Parts: sequence; structure tokens; C-alpha cells
Amino acid sequence: MKTTTLGNTTRDVSAIGFGAMHFSLANRPPEAQSLDVLHRVLDLGVTFIDTADAYCRDETDKHHNERIVHKALATYPGDTSRVVVATKGGCMRPGGSWTSNGNPDHLRRTIRESHAALGGDRPISLWQHHAPDPNYPVKVSLEPVREAVREGLIRFVGVSNYSVEQIKRAREVVEVVSVQNQYSPWRRRPEHNGVLAYCEEEGLTFLPWSPLGGSDRAKRLGQIDVLAKLAREKDISPQRLVIAWLMARSPCLLPIPGSSRRANAEDLLAAVDVSLSREEVQRIDNAVSG
Repeated sequence: MKTTTLGNTTRDVSAIGFGAMHFSLANRPPEAQSLDVLHRVLDLGVTFIDTADAYCRDETDKHHNERIVHKALATYPGDTSRVVVATKGGCMRPGGSWTSNGNPDHLRRTIRESHAALGGDRPISLWQHHAPDPNYPVKVSLEPVREAVREGLIRFVGVSNYSVEQIKRAREVVEVVSVQNQYSPWRRRPEHNGVLAYCEEEGLTFLPWSPLGGSDRAKRLGQIDVLAKLAREKDISPQRLVIAWLMARSPCLLPIPGSSRRANAEDLLAAVDVSLSREEVQRIDNAVSG
């Protein structure tokens, strides 16, 4: 597995990560299947796994995904000492919906709950503020995060769904190494709002969520003529092609595709070995609208 550096740290991680969210939502697979897929991902050399306290069915199920990830690492027969588990906090799941909660008391509590769910024996590798809450200034929400870094509960900090100005405000409170925003061939906002360029300039890792444009779109990628044709030329799936397109967009990008199926996970992670020329990247650009 190729590696890259996490933001402006000295920590090396796999050049492509894995998103574990699918193991914990309403249509979650059996736990044995989740553990099998995560073990296979580790076999393939992945050392960056993305999770969140809110990857669950609802508020009664909080931290489910973190516990699954921890169990996979604890039961894996190989070395997991270099694996970075990136979790998030700051979202609530009332009735299965998604809402932001930037209340510092809530964040202070959920950081400790995440720390415990991930084993409680070492700092959280990367804790990310899931989304800004308009009811609380960024600096107020992130004060408990700064406290947790000082206490040794968190090693590195990232932000998610942030604008450039919000990232700058966050960096006045705590050192930020990564940004996780939505980005795919169909959701190109980071290219237009300056976030991607800012990450490149400042040496921050950009983690694109929903890299295939959502589960429904992901199933239909083969219906897009240009993607289907180029995938056939390279003898790969359209899904793997899109992940390779992301990696070709910027050196700061670290895709975190996910799947609850072993074969799909293997296919997506193999994008790390796919090279695209500028002309091929342009063909994909021209085939979709952002």
C-alpha cells in the first residue's frame, strides 16, 4: 500500500483510507461481516479508518461504529500500532435524523465517550469536529477539543463541513491537520469555495466524504458512457475509476471510500494503484457536472 503524510504532521498513513459508516446505519450488516471486511481492509495495508460517534441508528445507539472499529482492531492478528482511527463528534441522531450540536458541554462529554468506545488506552488518533453549529461560535465549540488535546485524550484534530473562514477560526484555537468535506465528480464545491486550494497551500489533508456521489449514484456509474468506456479501457470498475480520479485531483486528497461488502472494499481500495493521465482526468471532468 502506498503511503502519504497526514497533514503537516510526521505521521504516515495509507494513501487511501476506509470509511466504516456502512457498518452502523439502519441497514447495517451482521457484526461478523463487518469485522471480516475491516480485517480484510487491514490485510490490504490500510492504516486510516474513518468513523464517528454519530455513525449509528439513533441516539440510543451512539458510538456503535467506534465500538465496531475498536473490536476489529482488537481481534486482528496483525500489527495495528500504526493504524489511525479518525472519529468525529458534534452531530446528533434524534430519530435517525442528523443535526449539529456545538454545545461545548456536549462535545466535552462525547470526546470522552469516543475515547472509551475506541478502547480508552491511548489518545484518539484524529478527532474531527463533525460540523459547525450556527448556535455556537467555532472558537467556543472547539475549546473542549483544545482541553482534550492537553489532557492527552486526542492526538490530532481535524474539522468537517467547514468553510475556509471557519477553518481559520478553528486554527486559532487548536492545531488542525485535516478537513473532511463532501467532494466527488458531482459535488465540486471545494474547488470553487477555496477549501481545496487552502488545504494544498497549508499542507492539510483533505478527506472527501461521499466520494462516489452517494450510494444510489454509485450503483449507476456504469450507465455514464464516458466512465463506462474509460473503465473498460483500464479493465477496472467505474467505482474504482472515480476514486482514482479523486486521487489525481490533488496531492492533499486522501479518499475514504467505504462498503459493507468485502469484494466492493477490495475493488475501491485498489484505486491506489490506478494512474490517470491529464487527458483521462479531463474526460471524466467533461462527462459530469459539478
